[in-house]
Amino acid sequence: MAGPGERSTNLLGVRHILLVLSGKGGVGKSTLSTELALALRHQGHKVGILDVDLCGPSIPRMLKVQDRAVHQCDSGWVPVFVGQDRTIALMSIGFLLERPDDAVVWRGPKKNALIKQFVTDVAWGDLDFLIVDTPPGTSDEHISTVEALRPYRLLGAILVTTPQAVSVGDVRRELTFCRKTGLQVLGVVENMSGFVCPHCSECTNIFSKGGGEELAKHAGVPFLGRVPLDPQLSQSLEEGRDFIQEFPKSSAFPALAHIAQQILDTAQQSS
Repeated sequence: MAGPGERSTNLLGVRHILLVLSGKGGVGKSTLSTELALALRHQGHKVGILDVDLCGPSIPRMLKVQDRAVHQCDSGWVPVFVGQDRTIALMSIGFLLERPDDAVVWRGPKKNALIKQFVTDVAWGDLDFLIVDTPPGTSDEHISTVEALRPYRLLGAILVTTPQAVSVGDVRRELTFCRKTGLQVLGVVENMSGFVCPHCSECTNIFSKGGGEELAKHAGVPFLGRVPLDPQLSQSLEEGRDFIQEFPKSSAFPALAHIAQQILDTAQQSS
């Protein structure tokens, strides 16, 4: 394990690190992080997910590994590997809680220390991409995450919003955070952008439309695309069906595949 001031070797095998950010809760960052990981995996890449949303660790449940435990090795924690081919590695505080309903009632310094430990002490091995799912807002937890990852191959951040104005306004503040911390913005994703009817496939704009694209245009950053609401994908999650198997059938999959391709193009240009 890395000591104070030392640079960890655990991230040296990770080629690209992506942060998923939003100034607002409830916009679907964790779902989008998981879907993006699956889309990259679908294209043949080895992917890790670091869930630093300490108060709402939902990704283990999405991937049906909430009952698994992490183990120690010489270089730190061994992440939980997901799927039969073990091409997705996951680390979350959800694995460290004694009971799933336990609340993380910690002050800032303790949260920040755990985030730094997650960055330095997880034995990821060789990964093409590490996707970091963050809590909402622009708190000291975000500053700790960015600072801890800065010495490594931090490709940039994806900002997630929903179409309506109140969400776009909060994400605009996240753009300011990225500028102040020198974090490259890879683009904006408009999540929950339309509801696709499971019967007739017609798309209805429940939360209006175009807020994310307008934000990206105004900020001068790429607009990566719109991801629709898919009730069948949500139902598969609620019923405990295999998210990995269900996702390629989803109406959201083409949008995520397009976003993943743009990320891959950016990563190729940066190499």
